[in-house]
Amino acid sequence: MSLAKHKVGSDLPFILIMAVIASTYILLILAMIASDLSFTNSSQIFLALKSPEIQYSIKLSLFTCTVSMVLSIIFSIPIAYFLTRYKFKGSKFIDAIIDIPIILPPLIIGLSLLILFQTGVGKFIEQYVSITYAIPSIIIAQFVVACAFSVRTMMVTFNQIPKRMESVAMTLGANKREAFWYILIPEAKNGIFTAASLAWARALGEFGPILLFSGATRMKTEVLPTTVFLEMSIGNIEAAVAVSLIMIGASFVVLMLVRYMGESVF
Repeated sequence: MSLAKHKVGSDLPFILIMAVIASTYILLILAMIASDLSFTNSSQIFLALKSPEIQYSIKLSLFTCTVSMVLSIIFSIPIAYFLTRYKFKGSKFIDAIIDIPIILPPLIIGLSLLILFQTGVGKFIEQYVSITYAIPSIIIAQFVVACAFSVRTMMVTFNQIPKRMESVAMTLGANKREAFWYILIPEAKNGIFTAASLAWARALGEFGPILLFSGATRMKTEVLPTTVFLEMSIGNIEAAVAVSLIMIGASFVVLMLVRYMGESVF
């Protein structure tokens, strides 16, 4: 009994040190948000929401983020399916490529997209659809990054679903298509929701690629992150902070939904 008490007592310094280290980062994030809240008030937020430019950026952000999210799910499910259900040469190479949009500096992604649409193929596409410095460029810039996060989430989801379930279905007469739609997808519904939510939230916060590839033109290619940039550039810090708080609130809501709806994924 005395030995047990000694062990509990000796663990206290360790627990305290770990708690201090862990809480420091959390407190830093809370301090940042508290600073934003102290810098503005509700009237300034409502004033910012009445601005036609900010209203436009909110609507455009909601539209482009939603389209990017849908595209991310459409592309990430097949990619994750092949990487988790099949072993083939080059799978590790493809797996590494998926992480490039995650680890690259955002400005590099924007520059690469800009150069891509200056090539012969890009110019051919631009003859029929305006991409660069237009709304489609915002969606592409958001999609390139958001899809990588969506793929990673779907890979975790599929890896947690036993392959045996699909094998049993096929022994009972189902083909791969039927096993995919009637076994794998229903089991992965929480993961799909989580992937979609993370893709939407990631698209909402995209700035670097959009700035280079789409520009920051008022009432044309202005989304919420570029609104913060534009307001700061003209010295309207109050409006920039107000828009930042709107983005923080939206992101927090999405992330909380992920926590409650996608708990089985992580």
